[in-house]
Order: sequence, then structure tokens, then C-alpha cells
Amino acid sequence: MAEFECRLKTFRQLKNLTQGQLAEQVGVRRETIMRLEKGLYNPSLKLAIDISRAVEAPIEEIFIFE
Repeated sequence: MAEFECRLKTFRQLKNLTQGQLAEQVGVRRETIMRLEKGLYNPSLKLAIDISRAVEAPIEEIFIFE
């Protein structure tokens, strides 16, 4: 099975966003952002796109499947 790496925390911090602020922007709970950053949750395509737009980074640089 492919390995999942999430670099969301790096991109979120570059935009000076808290987990709560990002969660509010993309319409999820802060816990969802926390689980994503720990690599415990795979986002839906819609959520990945929303996050990508919020942190202004390409999806494939935020979420890496190897």
C-alpha cells in the first residue's frame, strides 16, 4: 500500500494560520486538520482542493502518496 505523507503543517505555518483558522476557512473541525497533519486522515478530493486554495500551494506538494 502507498505511503501517505502530509506536509500541510508546513504550508499552514507559512500562511500564518492556526489549525482553527484553516479549519474554519475550509469548513471542517480543527480536529480534522490536526489528524491530517499527523497523517491519520486522508482528505476527500474536495477538502484537498479547498486546503490547497487556502494555503496557496499545489495539492501534490501538500499531500504526497508514494
